[in-house]
Amino acid sequence: MRQPKSLIYLVPALAIALATTPCFGDSQARIVRLSDVEGNVLIDRNGGQGYEKAILNLPITQGVKLKAGDTGRAELEMEDGSTVRIIPDTVVEIPQLSLRDSGAKVSSIRLLEGTAYFNFAGTKDDEFSITFVREKIALTHAAHLRVSVGDTDATVGVFKGDVEVDGPSGKVEISKNHKATFDLIDDDKYKLARDFEEEPFDSWDKQQDQYRDRYASSAYSGYSPYTYGTSDLNYYGSFSDVPGYGMMWQPYFAGAGWDPFMNGAWAFAPGFGYGWVSAYPWGWTPYHYGSWAYVPMYGWMWQPGGAWMGFDAIPVILGAPASYAAPHSPLLPGPRIVPVNNGPTTMPIGNSPTRVQIPNNSAGLGVPRGSLENLAELSQTAQQKGYVSARLHTVTVSGFGWGGGYGGSSTRHFGVAGAASSHASAEHSSSGHSGSSGHK
Repeated sequence: MRQPKSLIYLVPALAIALATTPCFGDSQARIVRLSDVEGNVLIDRNGGQGYEKAILNLPITQGVKLKAGDTGRAELEMEDGSTVRIIPDTVVEIPQLSLRDSGAKVSSIRLLEGTAYFNFAGTKDDEFSITFVREKIALTHAAHLRVSVGDTDATVGVFKGDVEVDGPSGKVEISKNHKATFDLIDDDKYKLARDFEEEPFDSWDKQQDQYRDRYASSAYSGYSPYTYGTSDLNYYGSFSDVPGYGMMWQPYFAGAGWDPFMNGAWAFAPGFGYGWVSAYPWGWTPYHYGSWAYVPMYGWMWQPGGAWMGFDAIPVILGAPASYAAPHSPLLPGPRIVPVNNGPTTMPIGNSPTRVQIPNNSAGLGVPRGSLENLAELSQTAQQKGYVSARLHTVTVSGFGWGGGYGGSSTRHFGVAGAASSHASAEHSSSGHSGSSGHK
């Protein structure tokens, strides 16, 4: 892809602030994505500070713990699209996220309490293990399973593939549509059963998979060395071939006054410094790879290319207008997460749980995954009228976006993602947020 040299503009304050941090790529450690946060979810980032509020798109490293409260749900997304999902009253630990010398990825998850869903893509040579109580599951090929740990027993139910559980009572093979129950009081003795019953959150887990499968296979997908974030980019925006730049991506609902650093947070990690964490539901790959360019007649667009960035992502900005105020990280260590709220978000209309108003320049903030069809068409209406009204079939019910706390929303689902069509109207004209926004 071509880049006019005159466009290159790096953010100097970020480079200075992060220059003394170690290079993540020089170690055998990895980062993965906290790709969904709903309700009350806490995270212990293994920095000696204990639990803090979890936020969407926060980079996850080994040693981290996640705790979902009584309304919490969360999802971890690996580089190959493998996922770990937790539901209310669940705690997981990530003891290992590393690389072999061969390049194979090693991931281990420990379920301490509650229920977690695991969907392993089965990428060749990668290693994925699950431990709970005194049992261990080593996955070597694609599998989809649910693991639950209670006070007196634990269960493993397999939706796809087959798994082997190794524990004090020996090894047990569990095939598709079978489950094993382990008696934690009686030496973890197990019982096998077939056609196990559906549990309340199975439909949520299935719905997330359907969303990923539908949007991961559509549109342009050769932009990144990793596959995570693909579905969100394809759902919340589109690629186009821009003369002089090559293939570029832009989110829907992004007008002339929008910039990619309007909403997010600066997250501090000992040993790494501050890194930018985007609040946008698609905000993973475009902030760890490639660059953001201001393209005349188009506005801000993301351009793939370059090297993958780690925790302390340094945004690269190309061709910024003279009036643009570049984002600056805090200069000294302080609050671990410093929010930035400069752009609009989707808001509910009245008391309806399904009707929302999506303003121009919200760039998808507050729009639940797969909750609307025809986002491109709705985006055009919003740019013309300042906003668009729409009816969701998947709706956030406890706060939209930053206003109610970043990543602090809970979601109620109305059917399978992508199954219902949206209804949009432009009842009132609004100018939206069309002015440029500086970052303090």
